[in-house]
Amino acid sequence: MQINKDLTELVDVGIISESTAENIRNYFLSKEKPQSNRLVIVFGILGAILVGLGIILILAHNWDNLSTFTKTILAFIPLLIGQGLCAFTIIKKTDRIVWRESSAVFLTFAVGASISLISQIYNISGDISSFIMTWALLCLPLVYLMKSSATSLLFIVGITYYACETNYFHYPHPENYHYWWLMVLILPFYINKLRLKINDNFVAFHNWLLPISLIIVLGTLANKAGNLMFIAYMSLFSAYYLLGSSDWFQSHKKINNGFKQLGIAGSFYLLLMLSFDSLWKDFRDDHYFDIIITFEIISIFLTTALALFLLIRKLKKSAINEVMPFDVSFLLFLLIFVFCINSFLAAVLINLMVLAIGILTIKSGSKKDHLGILNLGLLIITALIICRFFDTNISFVLRGILFILVGFGFFVTNYLMLKRRKTNEK
Repeated sequence: MQINKDLTELVDVGIISESTAENIRNYFLSKEKPQSNRLVIVFGILGAILVGLGIILILAHNWDNLSTFTKTILAFIPLLIGQGLCAFTIIKKTDRIVWRESSAVFLTFAVGASISLISQIYNISGDISSFIMTWALLCLPLVYLMKSSATSLLFIVGITYYACETNYFHYPHPENYHYWWLMVLILPFYINKLRLKINDNFVAFHNWLLPISLIIVLGTLANKAGNLMFIAYMSLFSAYYLLGSSDWFQSHKKINNGFKQLGIAGSFYLLLMLSFDSLWKDFRDDHYFDIIITFEIISIFLTTALALFLLIRKLKKSAINEVMPFDVSFLLFLLIFVFCINSFLAAVLINLMVLAIGILTIKSGSKKDHLGILNLGLLIITALIICRFFDTNISFVLRGILFILVGFGFFVTNYLMLKRRKTNEK
């Protein structure tokens, strides 16, 4: 390693002692081990998936030439191999992550293969949703027994597809809400991983996959008054942002903090979409007064209560001037929706709200000397201007001038901040 050569040179010239060099060498060696371990885990999981798929392909190629008894035996062989690997891991390799993850993933695919093969051999009727439900329930114990994060991720993907299959892909469809209690069953594992290994790569994957899954499936609760789900989504995105800004996630890299990034992106997208008055005209045609207790109302109550709880929790720990615009966007949006839905003022207030968020974000970025926050505020204002270009009759010359001014604003603000940084460094 290059570090060994450098340390030897420092010892020779007397800058550091041999013991200090040895301590530095051991430190860098300890940093390299987790990287190699992560590669072993990744290749172990991929290997388990490829082996499982290879077995399925070999069986599929010769399937028609086999007897029913032989097919039944072969259908259970992958399952038995997977169970044997998991038993060996629990007894002998329980402290090895690569063994736990690989054996659990192999058994997960073996369970799915065995279910489908037995159903095909004996012509057991069923649909894809019931198959995924059975598969997920059978593999759920593996998550906790093997402490397998990869199986947990596969479980979340599976139940998300199940919810889409039962609620989105077929219309009309019976109301199906099994996804929610299935998600509750996996949450203790995720919370425990988050508490014990805050910077674990698998936790980072959960930080993105879990909130994305909730975003996708929340829309399945829309029934009698689907437009009310805009309130639920806005509250959900604000809750994401507040949760991503909490102490639990502060030590995460930005790319690993899916809750905060999705909260910003989701709130930004919804507000821009609702800045068009044409969408509010559709809202005015709906009747909400005869809706008392529906799943839309329940989802609004739960998401708003969660966001409000997280906001109060943040206010107890920080000053009022540290509250970011995205923290309270759900409250402002709720007030606009309730009191101004039948007025043209709704779209006007949303536009003013987006503009205020952009300005306050720029101010916050300037105060914190943070180019990322500063440019986010500029991006919000730029996006709002672009939306208004498509919504109003403005000449192309004026639009071009405004674009030039906005672009010039980007350059000036970034230049001034960088100049101030250099001045402070001196």
